[in-house]
Amino acid sequence: MPSLQEQRNLAAAELTQLAEEGARTEEAARALKLAQEQDEATQAEALEVFWREAVVAQEKLQTPYVEPSTLPEIQAERPDGPRRLPLADGDTLQDRMLGAWLGRCAGCMLGKPVEGWPRAHIETLLQAADALPLDNYFPPVEDLPAGLQWHPSYHECLRGNITHGVRDDDTDYTVLGLHILEAHGPQFEPRHVAQEWLLRLPYHKTYTAERVAYRNLVNDVWPPESAVVMNPYREWIGAQIRADGFAYGAAGWPERAADFAWRDASISHTKSGIYGEMFFAALIAACLAMDDLHAAIEVALSEIPARCRLAEAVRDMLAWCGEGSWEATWDQVMAKYGHYHPVHTINNACLVLMGLLHSGGDFTQAICIAVTGGLDTDCNGATAGSVMGALLGARQLPAQWTEPLGDTLHSAIDGFTVNRISDLAQRSVEMAEKVLS
Repeated sequence: MPSLQEQRNLAAAELTQLAEEGARTEEAARALKLAQEQDEATQAEALEVFWREAVVAQEKLQTPYVEPSTLPEIQAERPDGPRRLPLADGDTLQDRMLGAWLGRCAGCMLGKPVEGWPRAHIETLLQAADALPLDNYFPPVEDLPAGLQWHPSYHECLRGNITHGVRDDDTDYTVLGLHILEAHGPQFEPRHVAQEWLLRLPYHKTYTAERVAYRNLVNDVWPPESAVVMNPYREWIGAQIRADGFAYGAAGWPERAADFAWRDASISHTKSGIYGEMFFAALIAACLAMDDLHAAIEVALSEIPARCRLAEAVRDMLAWCGEGSWEATWDQVMAKYGHYHPVHTINNACLVLMGLLHSGGDFTQAICIAVTGGLDTDCNGATAGSVMGALLGARQLPAQWTEPLGDTLHSAIDGFTVNRISDLAQRSVEMAEKVLS
């Protein structure tokens, strides 16, 4: 059971989450206010009343969107689309798979030093370093402009200091996703994912929705309940960053990639949180078999509900990114989706797509635009890098991004703490061949 202070924090965040889903929150807000007025001896019991009111608010939800969380209901709300695509020859798949892994690692390393920074702060730093527009890893800056502070693990991610892909949750889950497929096969279930978390993923390397779900699992609350019990972060970005390992294992099969992603996401997320992982898993799986980014995005859209908020945001991006500069697109994103928390699924998915669609097919542009946009920069750089790496292949990735990684990725996953990136890519190819057979 979380501490009383943590329960209060979760309850406050839940009110915001309910409002974002379109729920009426008056009764829940009243219950929370009454709970906050109690002394500590009775506050825990009063907070239980709040959570019951929160469930009622969800049950009474009235919204123009259709946003189920079970896989059959999600698939019933999908538009038509190609569910499986022909793959290229083995050498091309090898190159694209390696490109995806390298792209994810490089994009994560690019965004890590400024994780959580807003765009204005990033541009202030780059101007001070005479490095705007961004076109490489962040340069070392000894005296940061006033009010700015590097992310705690920044030093080994700066230009000139990089010797390997450093440990980060954005790549931990990619390594773990591959292992889950290898250990349990294509028929793995959400409970297998949960069990692997408990066996291999340190609790203190999880955050927001993942930490809540982990705590639920330890208390014997299993999927799908693990995603909803006292979890106000259920639509945040955590599941979206877990898509890639499953996408690689379903190369050329976006429907299967989205299916895998649902099984993973459903232990910690609902609605937009699930759709984010399904969409990007389908997109990456499609990019491993296609040459047209726009067409691949349309394929990925066909794997999530047509009338959900994330699908609306993707359609917005397809329209906005064809109208002008990425800066103009960023303004539109912030005007419509800037109210979401900086680590929400929807606004960050928009920034990933902004980088991809304004890149002109250039890897550097894709990850640099996505990161310069701010918010969850390491997540967005990693996802943009994975998509572009899958689309272009390793041979087309600039050496400035890949050579500093030294073909090495560290992780917090027990049994896989130091990995050769080329080995991970080869294992993903072998997994994809098993899934496709």
